[in-house]
Amino acid sequence: MSFMKRKEMHQRTMNMTQGPLAGKLLIFTLPVMLAGVLQLLFNAADIIVVGRLAGSNSLAAVGSNGALINLIVNLLIGLSVGSGVAAAYFYGAQEMDQVKETIHTSIAISLIGGVVTAFVGICLSPILLRLMATPDSIIGLSELYLRIYFLGMPCMAAYNFGSAILRSLGDTRRPLYYLIIAGLINIVLNVVLVAVFHLDVAGVAIATVVSQTVSALLVLRCLTRLEPEMNLEWRKIRVSRTKLMRILRVGLPAGLQSTVFSLSNVLIQSSVNSFGEIAVAGNSAAGNIEGFIYMAMNSFYQAAQTFTSQNVGARRFDRIGKVFLHCFLMVTATGLILGQVVYRLGDILLGIYLPGNTAAIEYGLMRLSVIAVTYCLCGIMEVISGELRGMGESVLPMIVALLGSCLLRVIWIYTVFAANHTLITLYLSYPVSWIVTEMAHLICYFYVKRRLIRRYQ
Repeated sequence: MSFMKRKEMHQRTMNMTQGPLAGKLLIFTLPVMLAGVLQLLFNAADIIVVGRLAGSNSLAAVGSNGALINLIVNLLIGLSVGSGVAAAYFYGAQEMDQVKETIHTSIAISLIGGVVTAFVGICLSPILLRLMATPDSIIGLSELYLRIYFLGMPCMAAYNFGSAILRSLGDTRRPLYYLIIAGLINIVLNVVLVAVFHLDVAGVAIATVVSQTVSALLVLRCLTRLEPEMNLEWRKIRVSRTKLMRILRVGLPAGLQSTVFSLSNVLIQSSVNSFGEIAVAGNSAAGNIEGFIYMAMNSFYQAAQTFTSQNVGARRFDRIGKVFLHCFLMVTATGLILGQVVYRLGDILLGIYLPGNTAAIEYGLMRLSVIAVTYCLCGIMEVISGELRGMGESVLPMIVALLGSCLLRVIWIYTVFAANHTLITLYLSYPVSWIVTEMAHLICYFYVKRRLIRRYQ
């Protein structure tokens, strides 16, 4: 590799174990935040195009599938978290041969897992849609959308694993660039396939699959052009047992947690479905808007996880608490500000998704009044979880989240919500569960940090 190319490579990666944290955190999080927001904008384009050109039933069919998609794919996405943590640890320790082996194992997992997830999603979607009490008026459209969507799972998995690796090395810009390219392709195809060819939800799903394929190819190409000591080589793609175990130790609990989280959200979506199609449409639009707040806050979760993992690899335990404090303050401010902005502009924002549908907008505002204004609590919970995973502890945050959020929400649905069958009561399960979970996470954080420092003293 030439000197100039090597210098460019070093400029794209980031050493998180030295120097001031605030500036590096912003350099890391801003592209991640923008990537998340753009990804949701592109997803919102699906809903907006369908809502405006195909009607409210098609909107509900696409919008209400989010919880079900997450239920099926989150285990795989959780494994990508394990890949990122492992790569960041070895990069912080400057063990480049181990980084390279982690990359090859990660891509192998993504391709195998993507195929399996596609098969499971295509086979189980019709059954799960009926279990969710999906209204008969949209179940056919929902099933069609999901079957096509899941065909793109191998590419979606490859992009997520590949971008997790790049971010673990401190390169957050190129995943953003690739997402922009794929997203623009998605928007153009949405309009062409729905407005011109009248393919309805099938057109939106096809556009998504094509854009995911483009983003995956770009990320994989980028990995092949890393420094020779850690780049991706196609002939070396295989699963290393030791790296698989390391990835599973962090990624499997993270994936299981996300899957069970999604299961509780599926129960909530089923409860929303019981209020009818208009409530489903309003809830879907509001949930999509809230996603922008979540993605902005999630960038600090990824930062906490990656910065902590690199510093653990470098044995810079003195920086772990500083990473936590910086991320805590940043995510709290971000959640509070964006939550208020979204709530106060709720009428306008919901009107973009639901033009002229006053009843559905009212349902959407109801959700925003509870969840959007308290979303900073979720961000705090995620940052603490990211710190724990960065320290190599993934089982404890999984157990805490399952008990504090998932189980609590299920109990809430069958007790509090059953006694007071209103959407406001249903939505209150979110902030209550966030508070309980983040307090338990905080206790775990101090315990794990103290145990980690003693281990290496």
